[in-house]
Amino acid sequence: MVQQEFRFPSDHEEVHSLKEYLNPLPRSVVRNNEFMLLDGDWRFELDLADKGLHERWYLGHQFEGVAHWPGSIEAQMTQAQDLQKQTRSWQDKVVAWYEREFVLPESWCTVPGCPVQVTFGACSYETRAWLNGYPLRTVEGEDVHVGGYTSFSYELPQPYLLPVNRLTVRIANSFDAEIPRGKQESRVYKRGGIWYQTISGPIRSVWLEPVLRNRLRSRLGVISHIEDRVVEFALTTRIHDPGIYTLCLVVTAWGSDEPLHRAEMNLPLEAGEKRQRIAVTLPNAQLWSPATPTLYRMVAQLKGPDGNVSQIATRFGLRKVEARARSVYLNNEAVYLNGILYQPNIATFEQVLTHLLAMKELGCNLVRVHIAGIDPRIYDLADEMGMLLWVEVPSPHSSTVRSRENHRAELMRMLVIIASHPSVIICSLYNEDWGAQDIATSAQVRDYIAQTYDFMHLNVPQMLVVDNDGWHHVCVEGRLKTDLLTAHIYTADINSWRHLLDRFVAGNNVRVAPEPLVVGDPFFYNGQVPLIVSEWGGFGFPAYGGPKESAARSEQISAFKQELRKRAIAGDVYTQAVSIEQEVNGLIDPQTGAVLVSAGLLNSA
Repeated sequence: MVQQEFRFPSDHEEVHSLKEYLNPLPRSVVRNNEFMLLDGDWRFELDLADKGLHERWYLGHQFEGVAHWPGSIEAQMTQAQDLQKQTRSWQDKVVAWYEREFVLPESWCTVPGCPVQVTFGACSYETRAWLNGYPLRTVEGEDVHVGGYTSFSYELPQPYLLPVNRLTVRIANSFDAEIPRGKQESRVYKRGGIWYQTISGPIRSVWLEPVLRNRLRSRLGVISHIEDRVVEFALTTRIHDPGIYTLCLVVTAWGSDEPLHRAEMNLPLEAGEKRQRIAVTLPNAQLWSPATPTLYRMVAQLKGPDGNVSQIATRFGLRKVEARARSVYLNNEAVYLNGILYQPNIATFEQVLTHLLAMKELGCNLVRVHIAGIDPRIYDLADEMGMLLWVEVPSPHSSTVRSRENHRAELMRMLVIIASHPSVIICSLYNEDWGAQDIATSAQVRDYIAQTYDFMHLNVPQMLVVDNDGWHHVCVEGRLKTDLLTAHIYTADINSWRHLLDRFVAGNNVRVAPEPLVVGDPFFYNGQVPLIVSEWGGFGFPAYGGPKESAARSEQISAFKQELRKRAIAGDVYTQAVSIEQEVNGLIDPQTGAVLVSAGLLNSA
């Protein structure tokens, strides 16, 4: 099977015709090779007593059940309960085992030194894998992979491969508050209200593919300098055999085979992984924006001394985002951010696609993906439809040295995926102190956030950074360690709304949001940073108040929006796009993608 490119549909009816054209793998940087999806039924067994490692199930075990991959352990347990099997809900830790056979195509790896790689789109949270009973290590050298939101890969050692191969996977999760969880319940925050069920197990697809021993990795960063039409590509090489390699880059307009730029250079590469930036000039390139989401295609090839060629390809756009005084600037033009909060939770890829279309119909130019991991193909869709994205690191639920180490590791995994997409313009480190509850009193926590902000500005200058969204922004020597001064303001009373907005734009630090807006050194607001009301509304949910009926909600949202635009505020984010579990206040039907309020309601232009 060969990967196929796709185009974004213009309306809801076209969504259903997309399936055969969509990239079937959850990644946006693609290879030109074949692959084999391992999705489907796997042998499965819960290991609530956590005895499988001690009993060495990976050497051979009679698994009792069958589970679909991708899926979740929680869904499998619910299914067992529905079938009246004796399966209790897990309390603090859950372990599940998966196993299946596969046979490699004879056409793969016809060249010497061509390993086969197995890639897991995402598993939550700790993953171990065995091939025919032999333990595997990830490409990064991990015996145990941790993380629940991004992909990871194993090279399958050729001596371990058999005519029929057995892949065994153990996935464990817990209520550990020190790991990145987003809004999934933990030992600190219990399910209910704004906290949701934990999602464990095989979250996204798994696939096999032949790769070259010396290759380009499918990770990429893109930095644009729009005034000079210069684009920098940050590539990563993985080399086993040192030598002089030739790197070739070709840039074309999306949908065209005519090269706009071609570059070739020699790279002396030692064994290991190495990042390399390459700059190209595209004199007549058009800029990417929500109004004109112009995309280009970059193909990179690495040719080794043995003549083998590794290739990756991706789409990209040229754009620049800045926070300048009171406004956010996109391509040197002020833009108001008409945003909406989005929690995809367990929505399928097709459902997320319809949700994005509906958000566009609501008049949004920004979607704030709320402390959750998403299918990387969603970034591609946002790039193509011209939707700005605000992404967030899924937060731990406790503030410790270990939780900050886990937070940093999750951020680094995210950057591998998001750094090439023009749609991603904002990244939040924390939200409402979750995982940084002592931010107001702990200099150590504030130092970590300040250092991470500085790291982002140096290494990922193509996006804005928010330190702790909602309140308790960090100030060092009178300068905020955030590009946007954000506030979460919830009230259903229009007079209270006006009063709180007036206090916000006047530079008041307290009695705007539930907590002071700035902590650390003194900060005196005088228009030097854009103001964003990054959460408001939520009308219909008991905790937030307001009407539940669609017409009344539309009227109230419109009135509140008008008050925002009367003031020197650079953008806002309405809560929320779709209802999730008990938080029933969405403006979009989560199943069909139908808009439940007036079209264009959130467009304040």
